[in-house]
Amino acid sequence: MKKHVNIPIFIPHLGCPHDCVFCNQRKISGRAHADFSSVEDEIVRALKTVKDGQTAQIAYFGGSFTGIDREDMIYLLGVAKKYVDRGKVESIRLSTRPDYIDGEILDILKEYGVGTVELGIQSMSDKVLDICGRGHTAQCSARACRLIKEYGFELIGQMMTGLPGAEYEDDVMTARTIAMMCDGARIYPTVVFCDTELCEMAKRGEYAVPGEEELVCRTVGALREFAMAKKPVIRVGLQSSDGVLDERNVYSKTYHPAIGEICYSRLYREIIEEKIPRGEKDIVVVVGKREISKAVGQHGANREYLKNKFGLHSIKFEGDESHSDFEVTIHTRENKSET
Repeated sequence: MKKHVNIPIFIPHLGCPHDCVFCNQRKISGRAHADFSSVEDEIVRALKTVKDGQTAQIAYFGGSFTGIDREDMIYLLGVAKKYVDRGKVESIRLSTRPDYIDGEILDILKEYGVGTVELGIQSMSDKVLDICGRGHTAQCSARACRLIKEYGFELIGQMMTGLPGAEYEDDVMTARTIAMMCDGARIYPTVVFCDTELCEMAKRGEYAVPGEEELVCRTVGALREFAMAKKPVIRVGLQSSDGVLDERNVYSKTYHPAIGEICYSRLYREIIEEKIPRGEKDIVVVVGKREISKAVGQHGANREYLKNKFGLHSIKFEGDESHSDFEVTIHTRENKSET
């Protein structure tokens, strides 16, 4: 299987008519302004790093791409399409909002070689969307998803956990709904950035910033829904850009740069816990070959936790190519297994 890479081109906050309470694209992307004149140079530089055996997409991230000025949108699509036509990249990827999707827009995207649309759904709770100032409803998101799939695009749903007004059940319901509508997902645990309305809400006591453990629990609950639906989650947590890692930009200190790894490992721990045969003291846990580090946990945390909780003498982790993500088989000395 060829490895896929994105060539990211950031167009921060362009095309978005709203300032959602949680949003400050300058802090998230580290970019204050878009410079269209540099787009082609960025693509050329990035293409030099694509290795043999890798497929690439030019990915317009950071703003609501289909909401920007139509001439600008077509210009940017045209720049990228040259590299699609030359066979340098497989297709174009972009992120946008549900209320900037219609038949006319999708016709344009299809014409210019777009392959993947990432949709900022964030929540499927109308109450949460209203509190966050999203400016659209859950029904609007569902309609946009149906249209995008009818046009044959790959669809990635973006969601957030721990938003104001959201209970644990809202986050899980959002994940379950996205898993039914989309081909995959990104999950972003909420980060409270400075210079946002959410930061002011937190200061006024109108929003209780979730602690790290609560955010992990909520995100693992969402992650489990995608695992059960066998839909890939291509990222958990924001990119570790300078803007995110700089504590001066973040009001809440609950953001962990490795929160994705923490959540993946926690879900594996929970799945293994559910399958461990009681009374056994020596077990072998079999997972996908590329999933061993997630199953073992950071610094072997899952191994130690499980040994202590179940009084195990030994626990060994093995990889098997036949196992999919989050598929776990447990062998005992008697060669019995729990799958």
